[in-house]
Amino acid sequence: MAQWTSAVGAAQLARLLNSQQDRPAGPGTRRPPAYRALADGIRLLVLEGRVPVAARLPAERELALSLSVSRTTVAAAYEALRSEGFLESRRGAGSWTAVPAGNPLPARGLEPLPPEALGSMIDLGCAALPAPEPWLTRAVQGALEELPPYAHTHGDYPAGLPALRSMIAERYTARGIPTMPEQIMVTTGAMGAIDAICHLFAGRGERIAVESPSYANILQLMREAGARLVPVAMAEGLAGWDMDRWRQVLRDAAPRIAYVVADFHNPTGALADEDQRRRLVDAARSAGTVLIADETMTELWLDPDVRMPRPVCAFDPAGSTVITVGSASKAFWAGMRIGWVRAAPDVIRSLVAARAYADLGTPVLEQLAVHWLFGTGGWEQAVEVRREQARENRDAIVAAVRRELPEWEFEVPRGGLTLWVRTGGLSGSRLAEAGERVGVRVPSGPRFGVDGAFEGYVRLPFTVGGAVAEEAAVRLAAAARIVEDGGVGAGESPRTFVA
Repeated sequence: MAQWTSAVGAAQLARLLNSQQDRPAGPGTRRPPAYRALADGIRLLVLEGRVPVAARLPAERELALSLSVSRTTVAAAYEALRSEGFLESRRGAGSWTAVPAGNPLPARGLEPLPPEALGSMIDLGCAALPAPEPWLTRAVQGALEELPPYAHTHGDYPAGLPALRSMIAERYTARGIPTMPEQIMVTTGAMGAIDAICHLFAGRGERIAVESPSYANILQLMREAGARLVPVAMAEGLAGWDMDRWRQVLRDAAPRIAYVVADFHNPTGALADEDQRRRLVDAARSAGTVLIADETMTELWLDPDVRMPRPVCAFDPAGSTVITVGSASKAFWAGMRIGWVRAAPDVIRSLVAARAYADLGTPVLEQLAVHWLFGTGGWEQAVEVRREQARENRDAIVAAVRRELPEWEFEVPRGGLTLWVRTGGLSGSRLAEAGERVGVRVPSGPRFGVDGAFEGYVRLPFTVGGAVAEEAAVRLAAAARIVEDGGVGAGESPRTFVA
C-alpha cells in the first residue's frame, strides 16, 4: 500500500523550484553541485509546507524533462533527500516527501511561536501585539458582571448575542453605512467568518480571486476548502490595486468570490483609495462575484494625518455584492477571538443556518467583553494605545533594517502591522531557514503568494521595538550572510520551522 496521500506534478514542482533562484553568485562564491541545489530546493519546499509531507514526487525522468537537467542529477538529488530523511521510497509506489524523525511538521500558515521558545527566538512570524492593558482586564471584569443572565440559558447564540449585534450595527451606521442588527453575525474571529462565507458561496473547485500577494492564512484556508485560487497582481509598492487587472480577471475567470484587504493590506500595507473601492465593487457586481472585504486592519492607521476612505460596503448600499468582515484580533488582541460579518439579511440567515454544522456559536464571555469595550469607550482608548505602540515599533524596525540591510527595499506603510520587504535578490525561503539558525523567525514571501510567487520577499511585522527590533535586524543580516555564502542546505540539517 502506498504511503503518500497527495501528489505533486513535474510541471508544478518545476515552477516552485524555479521561483527559488537566488541572485548571481559573486566572485569566489562556491556554488553547490546541481544535484545538491535541487535537493536543497525540494527540502525548502517541504520545510515551508509548500510541498506537503507525504506528497508523491514526480518520477525522475519526468522531473528531469521539466527542469531541463539530466536524469542522473534528479536521481542523485532524490538519494540525498532519502539519506537526510526528507524522502521515502518503495519499489512500485514511487517516492514521497517526509520529515526526519524528531522534527516538527512544517507549518502551512503563520502559527504563533510557542511561548516557551520566546526566550531564544525573536518571533517575526505573527503580526499580533500583546494585549492592551488595563483594558483587557477591565473588559473581562465587565463581562463577568453581565454574565449571570446568560448563564441561565443554553449559551448557544448562532448569530451572536443580540446586544453585541446591535452595537456593531450602530458602529457601521455611525460610519455612514446604515445597518440593522439582522445584517450582523458574530463569529469566532475573522478566520471563522471567512471560512463560513467560503463554505456557503464556494464549493470545492470554485474559483476565488485573491490579491497577489495576500494574507497567507486565508490563502491556506481557501486551499484546504478546495478552492481554485486566481491571483490578481498588486501594483508596485503602496500603489495597491490595479483596477484594469481586476476588471479583466473578474470578467474572464468569473470567480464566485473575490477576497480583498482594502484597509492597510496584509502584507504590503497599501490603502485602497475611494476610486479603487468604487471601481472594484462595480467590477464585482458586473461579474456576479461576491466581494469579501476584510476590515481587520481598518482602525490601525498609524500616522495622524491619514484620512480613511469610506468602507468598501459604502459603494454597495443594497448589500447585494459586498460582504464585510471585521475583527477584534488585530485592533485589540489576537486572543480575543471575536469577529463579525456584515451582509444582506438573507446572507446572514444562510450563514447562521449553516453554523449548526460548524461551531454553533461564539463564546459568550468574549462577546460580552467586546460589548463592554464598545459601550464604555474602552475600545477607542485601547486602540489608540495600540496605534502608538505599532507606530513606535514600525519606526524602530524600519530604522534597524535600513541600517543593517541597506540593500533591502521597501516602502513604509502609513498603517497596519506589516512591512513587505524585497530582499536584494536573496531567496526568502532560504532567509527564513537561515533565520531559524540564528534566532529570528520570519515568514518568506511565497507564503503570501500562489504557486511559488514572491521568493524574493519577506514580511516583517510591527511586533517588536527598541533593542529587540535592533537585534532582530542584526540577526536578519546574519541570516542574509549565511544565504550569500551558500551555508543553508549544504549537506547539513538546520533547525526546521517551529509550528
